[in-house]
Amino acid sequence: MNSSNFDQILRQVFFVPLLAVLLGAAALAWQMNQAYRTVAHIEAADETITRTETLEALVINQETGLRGYQTTSDPQFLAPYNDAARQFPIQLDQLRAADSTPRYKAAVNDLQASHDAWEEGFAEPLIASIQAGAQTSDVDLNLLGKRQMDGIRQRIAALAVTARRQRDEYIRRWRGQVRLMLFALVGFAVAIGLVIGLYTRRQLQEVSGAFRQSHNILRIRAEQAFRSEQKLRTTLQSIGDGVVTCDAESRIETMNDVAQQLTGWTAAEARNRPLKEVFQVIGRTTRQPAEDPVSQVQRLNRVVNFADPTILLRKDGTEIFIDDSGSPIRDKQGKLIGVVLVFRDITMAIKSQEALLANEKLAVAGRLAATISHEIHNPLDSVSNLLFLMDGQSSPEETAQFLVLARQEIARVTQISRAMLSLYREAKSPVAIDLKEMLDSILLLMDRRFAALGVTIVSELPEGLVVHGFPAELRQVFTNLLTNAAEASGAKFSVSSSPDAPTTGSFTVQPEAVVRLTAKPCPAGIDAAGLRREAGVIVSIQDRGHGIPDEILGELFKPFFTTKGERGTGLGLWVSRGIMTKHGGAIDLVSSTDPVHHGTAVSVFLAENPTINTAGD
Repeated sequence: MNSSNFDQILRQVFFVPLLAVLLGAAALAWQMNQAYRTVAHIEAADETITRTETLEALVINQETGLRGYQTTSDPQFLAPYNDAARQFPIQLDQLRAADSTPRYKAAVNDLQASHDAWEEGFAEPLIASIQAGAQTSDVDLNLLGKRQMDGIRQRIAALAVTARRQRDEYIRRWRGQVRLMLFALVGFAVAIGLVIGLYTRRQLQEVSGAFRQSHNILRIRAEQAFRSEQKLRTTLQSIGDGVVTCDAESRIETMNDVAQQLTGWTAAEARNRPLKEVFQVIGRTTRQPAEDPVSQVQRLNRVVNFADPTILLRKDGTEIFIDDSGSPIRDKQGKLIGVVLVFRDITMAIKSQEALLANEKLAVAGRLAATISHEIHNPLDSVSNLLFLMDGQSSPEETAQFLVLARQEIARVTQISRAMLSLYREAKSPVAIDLKEMLDSILLLMDRRFAALGVTIVSELPEGLVVHGFPAELRQVFTNLLTNAAEASGAKFSVSSSPDAPTTGSFTVQPEAVVRLTAKPCPAGIDAAGLRREAGVIVSIQDRGHGIPDEILGELFKPFFTTKGERGTGLGLWVSRGIMTKHGGAIDLVSSTDPVHHGTAVSVFLAENPTINTAGD
């Protein structure tokens, strides 16, 4: 028996008796409803009898009051007559509403007509005669009034008799319904008991046989599941990453061998311990405890991947860099019942990346050093010549002029040395940076390089553009970008697209090239990707080079990709993008190889007050 058949039997065992009970309950409810309706008829008949008695009392009050007034001529005796005359129509309307059959309404209308005839034909004329002082002892007149009143009483009595007969009939009917309901209830209970007992017995026998069969199947499946679990355990132990599984309370359940090696805890020691006790992670720069992936998965109820590496404190106190992620474990209903944590040691990768960053910084410094040595050498040569002239046969006026020129050359050397020192003066925290001052100092240091390439720099740098960040790192970014733009503008560069030599090329000098360097404020708003952008500054570097082919454009920001052959490291743009990501900024690059409108434009966005991401330091 499969699960669907088993479920069907369970549904039948539940719903068949339930259906039988519901049918019996419906029949019983119908009988009770009939009984309630009969009781309602009995109550209506009683109400009719009560109203007929009330009408009879009102008629007596009217007749009594009229006779008293006739005898005494005292208007006080008309009070019962008048009260009864007002209430009589009301009682007739209520009596008429109690039964809507035409025969009953005809009887009530006949009673009303007789009463109106008595009032109009006897009572009212009699009252008028008494008030006029006329003689009212006429026997024929009084006999006429008596016959009319007797007719009214007879009609009231007939209505009462009809109501009593109806009540008696309804009472007999109600008693028969109650007896029938009791007999039906007893018979229904016996029948339902037999049906449910026999049907349930047969179904339970079938279920019992199916249970024994299912038990055997489950035993076989349990053995298969055990073998499968052993296979999964072997697979888990063979994974090259550390794997830790936790329950919903963040208590460790399993750890593979790699996880034990990385944490320094054995699986037996870590089992049932809180994850925070075994898996202690801290921020790379803040050195503060970081939220573990399991807590984030439980809080966000989704897969959590960590873009920035963290530091794992091993049991023996040593530290390693790790990259980790967490995934929720859910049951069939989607409820979170556990979390699996996967992490790996990336210490060597981090150290290699740091070495690459340091190498790129040295490469930039080396390229600038050659330029700066010439920049400093020329003013020093000028100072030496001026000192030689001053030491000779120069007049006082000439000596004063030579001193002014010497001071100017020394001031230029001082300015160049200060700019060189600030290029790699590391700041421990983000500081306010005047972009115009920083970019002007970079242009000063690279002035000789631009002249050698035949490149003219056109800059539009307004005052007051201030952002926050690390000056040395931003100087490195703009130095790389300006160098690339100058080399692209000052030389015709052809790139080989051969797979065997993707980074080779040749240069020919292109004189009178122009590179435009502009900066402008950028208000807060929504960018082209639909994301909210903070207020900041956009720095644009545009050249009129031959542009970058599409097949190369997508590779530029990858490490070790270069179009400069042996002269490039392939790390400049990659490092620059990393620095901008750290500063919460962005680098966008567009290029065209059109024969007429060619060139490349690089846009750098810097937020005024960014959230500096120091995790990658």
